Amino acid sequence: MELPFSESYKIKMVEPIRRSTRQEREKWIKEAKYNLFNLKSEQVFIDLLTDSGTGAMSDRQWSAMMIGDESYAGASSYFNMKNAIKNTLGFDHFLPTHQGRAAENVLFSALVKEGHYVPGNSHFDTTKGHIEFRKAHAVDCTIDEAANTEIYHPFKGNVDPKKLEKFLSEKADKVPFIIVTVTNNTAGGQPVSMECLREVRKIADKYKKMVIYDSARFAENAYFIKVREQGYANKTIKEIVKEMYSYADAMTMSSKKDAIVNMGGFIAMRDQELWRQCSTFNIMFEGYVTYGGMSGRDMNALAVGLDEGTEFDYLETRIKQVEYLGNKLTEYGIPFQFPAGGHAIFVDANKVLPSIPKEQFRAQTLAIELYLEAGIRGVEIGAILADRDPETRENRYPKLELLRLAIPRRVYTNNHMDVIAVALKNVFDRRNDIKHGLEIIREAPIMRHFTIEMDRIK
Repeated sequence: MELPFSESYKIKMVEPIRRSTRQEREKWIKEAKYNLFNLKSEQVFIDLLTDSGTGAMSDRQWSAMMIGDESYAGASSYFNMKNAIKNTLGFDHFLPTHQGRAAENVLFSALVKEGHYVPGNSHFDTTKGHIEFRKAHAVDCTIDEAANTEIYHPFKGNVDPKKLEKFLSEKADKVPFIIVTVTNNTAGGQPVSMECLREVRKIADKYKKMVIYDSARFAENAYFIKVREQGYANKTIKEIVKEMYSYADAMTMSSKKDAIVNMGGFIAMRDQELWRQCSTFNIMFEGYVTYGGMSGRDMNALAVGLDEGTEFDYLETRIKQVEYLGNKLTEYGIPFQFPAGGHAIFVDANKVLPSIPKEQFRAQTLAIELYLEAGIRGVEIGAILADRDPETRENRYPKLELLRLAIPRRVYTNNHMDVIAVALKNVFDRRNDIKHGLEIIREAPIMRHFTIEMDRIK
């Protein structure tokens, strides 16, 4: 008899979580202005808002934190992180930042100017926000298959080389670089193939453009290459990662994801002159070049996390838990971005709540209903996150309207996945009774989803 799949870790410490009543949740979400970001953590039973900084660190990481060097300049922890980046990713130059959006802020301050265009695959919220804040334009060149949640495609996160080539043939003089997000979060945590990365590199070379990777979940992307792409089954994750980054000139990293730390990020690049340009902004925005907004203990934990996060056994455990939840939803007939992505399940709100007008924000409505059902907090990846058009100020309505359920690393058990699945089924079963969505009461001019205030439409 074949043994069932098992986690590649054991639990040493637990944190209690409290079950609330529906009456309490109705009061709390109203007080939060129907914005799940405004909830207190103790008002949440299972927290799937994000997988960013919410994972459980390992014994090796906690041990490394105890010997962190907090020297202002030239700390040994900085050199531990530098060696880990060189060994894992192959870059000689890097700058630590306090998180991924800070890395984008520093790098884009050096490279993005008003009127520029930045093509890529479904830029995530902070990436697009930093581009549009500089009065530039994010251009989505993702393959069309990503917009169809029902079909199977092994690499729905891919850049469409024809779209990219066509755009560059028209606007190359206004393009500072091409950005590739691995995995593609906005499209449903979907991976990018090695073949695609090679093709992007080839096109970039033709037009003499830099290629930058948004690398928050690069290790999960490498896992999918290993298990889905021909020619990689016998390669290690670390070997695959090295090849992935051989096609990139620079990268930004939110280390709160695949390096499994609570806070931290970095920029890495091959060109020393670009490092010098970014250093000026890093010192202005983050801190000195050898700490850049990070403590020595966090740099030590990050260095260990890069090593652990690129081990197959860990990745298999992590991704199979997401797949487990996806399989449960399939059993219940609940539509989501298929196949399951690397870090989250993305429920298709357009299919769950088609009778709710798009102007009433289907994915946010679904997120609120799931919270009311069981105290589970997800996040909308749809029209609210898409923001308004910077020029017309009209709402943008993306093809995909998704409820993201991001699974923290090494935090929840499959029993929690069962609870999530049943709660979603309960909402799905009463979907025809959900008649009205939400309206915006107050919003910020950019990246509004973090602080937006909403109300129920009566």
